[in-house]
Amino acid sequence: MSTLRTWYTFKLPVRFTATRLISSAHSVSVNNILACAKIPKHFCAESERIQRHSKPGNMAESTESPAVMNGSSASVGPDYCEIIVVRHGETPWNVQGKIQGHLDVELNEVGREQAVSVAERLAKEFKISVIYSSDLKRALETAQTIANRCGGLKVIEDPELRERHLGDLQGLVFREAAKVCPIAYQAFLSGKTDQDIPGGGESLDQLYRRCTSALQRIARKHIGERIVVVTHGGVIRTLYQRACPNKKPEGFLKSGFGGDSTSG
Repeated sequence: MSTLRTWYTFKLPVRFTATRLISSAHSVSVNNILACAKIPKHFCAESERIQRHSKPGNMAESTESPAVMNGSSASVGPDYCEIIVVRHGETPWNVQGKIQGHLDVELNEVGREQAVSVAERLAKEFKISVIYSSDLKRALETAQTIANRCGGLKVIEDPELRERHLGDLQGLVFREAAKVCPIAYQAFLSGKTDQDIPGGGESLDQLYRRCTSALQRIARKHIGERIVVVTHGGVIRTLYQRACPNKKPEGFLKSGFGGDSTSG
């Protein structure tokens, strides 16, 4: 398996790392995001500095120690929980450009291959204590695949890790949403963080409070451990944007966070 690695390191109490995998065996680009966040007992949401390291095939030079870069050889400190955040694999609706939100859609075959690729990488490079997952099928199947490859780890379902609820837009093909539900569509595109979406949809502020609260709650239970959280593109994108408001996602990060037909 060849790899293209990109690290985003936030010099905070929270350390965020994003990794993309490319599976040459199946000629499939794995859009799953592996994001490592070292969350201490006292969570801080203000970023100071970002470092980016990217180089296909080999590790880029980095200011991080070899232990940190090698993952499994790095010990987790006693005062924080290290969380590896993974985006679920591809679904049929991702391919069709349909908006998923809270609707429960299973992985397709490509998504299952992606889940296996991520699982093999995690099993090889990290020592993991437990896996948490959104209770939606696409995330849960991804999580179970990882659990099986990592020695039969326990998977704990958590509804608070779900994708953003997108109200009346859920189930629609995105390119048709403006015509079918113009009010909900405009609310989605408004850019206002306190703007909810008609039909029970969440605002970005509500999503952020939900997912950060969930991660903090989970982290407090696992201080001194390394765990995996399997969730959704919208959740990961929101965490990234709030941690780094002046740095727009680019390249695979934009795709992996749900910036194209793989969203949700």
